[in-house]
Amino acid sequence: MQRRDMLVGAAAVLAAPSMASAQAWPSRPIRMVVPWPPGGTTDILARQIQPPLTAALGQPVVVENRGGASGAIGTAELLRAAPDGHSIGIVTSTLVSAALLTRQAYHPVNDVTPILHLADVANILAVHPSLPVRTVRELIDYGKANPGKLSFGSPGIGSAVHISGEMFKLMTGVDMVHVPYRGGGPALADLVAGQIQLMFGNGSSTLPHVRSGAVRALGVTSAQRQPYLPDVPTIAEAALPGFDIVEWYAVIGPAGMPEPVVDRLNREFMAIVGTPEGRARLLDLGSLVVGGTPAQMGALLRGDMEKIGRVVREARIAVE
Repeated sequence: MQRRDMLVGAAAVLAAPSMASAQAWPSRPIRMVVPWPPGGTTDILARQIQPPLTAALGQPVVVENRGGASGAIGTAELLRAAPDGHSIGIVTSTLVSAALLTRQAYHPVNDVTPILHLADVANILAVHPSLPVRTVRELIDYGKANPGKLSFGSPGIGSAVHISGEMFKLMTGVDMVHVPYRGGGPALADLVAGQIQLMFGNGSSTLPHVRSGAVRALGVTSAQRQPYLPDVPTIAEAALPGFDIVEWYAVIGPAGMPEPVVDRLNREFMAIVGTPEGRARLLDLGSLVVGGTPAQMGALLRGDMEKIGRVVREARIAVE
């Protein structure tokens, strides 16, 4: 009995610092790293969440933009931070694809604490109006009849926009030229100007150009139709069963964060975006709230490593 009591007491002493740390959290302002420049979808999303999260946690939440290298610079900085819950970030699926395609100082699964799968954004297969196609099937037929004459733009190698195009090439056999840009804005500008013929553009940024008639939407890359474009079919239903790729947004932190802190953050984020008002705000950005547990977010990271890794290998995309 005495030996058992001593062991229990020793375990309690060892656990006390971590328990106290979790109970005291947050004890200072929280950094919310956005690994992209101001003004993009990720930044807008973070700044919409910032005020209610500050109110919920009782400490200031400070958005820090750390752009560069397709999100890799800010992500690496975030994952080097102390895992005490005072440094978190909002990232996109480029977290995985960039790590598969470029040499990064972090692993997108092993070095990450997953917190929440925040939202999904489907890409829109958009073409310049001068292209004589109005359906996905017509685009495929045109591409096969004109090998190498189609060019598709992207914000850069490894982006969800780029991976969507490579998946389309693999599933159709259409020979298209990838034109990487230094961001989604310049790529969209060239699509509108007719310098490139098509793009699997991010739904949030491409939607205004579809609505204005500057580009023509043929399909969406998700498994289901999108409520902001209900008359536009999915690529899967239009021509390519099984085609399904979206750009996701997630809340993460450095590996090793205390479980009570992770669970609290998961609940607070879901309380903000899970309301009708929160869902409506994200829908205005072309985003659909997903939610779920930290474990489900971890499963998404591992699944994307396999799915995107397969596209990288089969498409023989050069690793930098």
